[in-house]
Amino acid sequence: MAQLLIVYHSRTGGSRRMAEAAFDAARAETDTILKRAEDTGPEDLLAADGYVFCAPENLAALSGQMKEFFDRCYYPVLGRLNGRPYAQMVCAGSDGENAARQCARIATGWRLKEVQPPLILCTHAQTPEAILAEKVIPEEELEACRELGQALGAGLAMGVF
Repeated sequence: MAQLLIVYHSRTGGSRRMAEAAFDAARAETDTILKRAEDTGPEDLLAADGYVFCAPENLAALSGQMKEFFDRCYYPVLGRLNGRPYAQMVCAGSDGENAARQCARIATGWRLKEVQPPLILCTHAQTPEAILAEKVIPEEELEACRELGQALGAGLAMGVF
């Protein structure tokens, strides 16, 4: 059975909730693993057949912990993931586009195949208090995360990618 790996980082809960929603839907379709970025290594990437990367946008970039995951794993798997499908989700305060571009550039270096445009959910957190507060993602936005997870899981299971 094909394996989907969902890697996430979350400081205030938004990205975690997004990743959990994708995981809940994907595991009905295929073998799915949900791991925090700090607990994920090259061996996890090599064992999986497809990926969802989910991170918050911090200061118009990927969160440091997610970037550290990519930094730590990049060279050990370089040239060994070619053609595998991926999707990404970003929990943003205002925009998220730069974080998504940064993730896409890394995925391009790994020669991964983007199977859908980035899913960016905006919390509109603009004050220090709102930025640092625990995030609540509306149910209709979590449904989009579930749809992404289900679609990627089903595509892997059917061999579409």
